[in-house]
Amino acid sequence: MALQELCFSYRPNAKLVSIPKDWSHTGVVGSGDMEVLMRRRAQSGDVRVKVLTPVKGFDEVWDKVLRKFVNDTGLYDVDIEINDNNSTPFIVAARLKQALIEAQRGDE
Repeated sequence: MALQELCFSYRPNAKLVSIPKDWSHTGVVGSGDMEVLMRRRAQSGDVRVKVLTPVKGFDEVWDKVLRKFVNDTGLYDVDIEINDNNSTPFIVAARLKQALIEAQRGDE
């Protein structure tokens, strides 16, 4: 199965939250699921996202879901890597929220 790599960069409307530790990992790559790696990185507030997915032709959908996540959370100065295995937009949004909650704990 050939993977497609998508790269996005966003600047949040308001810088509200970053992550306290250097990196965080959430989820597993399985059928219809995905994993999210977040890395704190000073980059003038930008959030950069790399998506590896077997699904082609959904670049605009990924962009809309990711842009909404960044703007809704105010996340800044973070690199996100997503390893996807056919996740639906709902699952992507839910896993991103879960990943941010886990990354914000910072004590584990």
